Amino acid sequence: QVRLVESGGGLVQDGGSLRLSCEVSGGPFSNLAMGWFRQTSGTEREFVAASPWSIGSPEIYADSVKGRFTISRDNAKSIVFLQMNSLKADDTAVYYCAARYFAGSRRSDEYMYWGQGTRVTVSS
Repeated sequence: QVRLVESGGGLVQDGGSLRLSCEVSGGPFSNLAMGWFRQTSGTEREFVAASPWSIGSPEIYADSVKGRFTISRDNAKSIVFLQMNSLKADDTAVYYCAARYFAGSRRSDEYMYWGQGTRVTVSS
């Protein structure tokens, strides 16, 4: 069973940076596409970024974070990161790490495994 554990959330000022981490265990990390989603109270889970399983395939970003957020992965340590720069109040949400096999996707219903979430609060 694949298990995902996020960390790195917290409170940051507008314009600041945070780096989220997601440690993966119980599965072949190199075969997993990893995604980050976020959710605020009363809204659906929103796609943020995805990293495909194959080195050399492009990452995918939501338009709202493109140029500010970067997804990366360390296959040796089975960790995926989300570097978030130039944070805005609109980025405030609970951020979830998700995994599915091989291809990345923007659709939350295509991910099989989920972490428990880490809260990010951006103060203006």
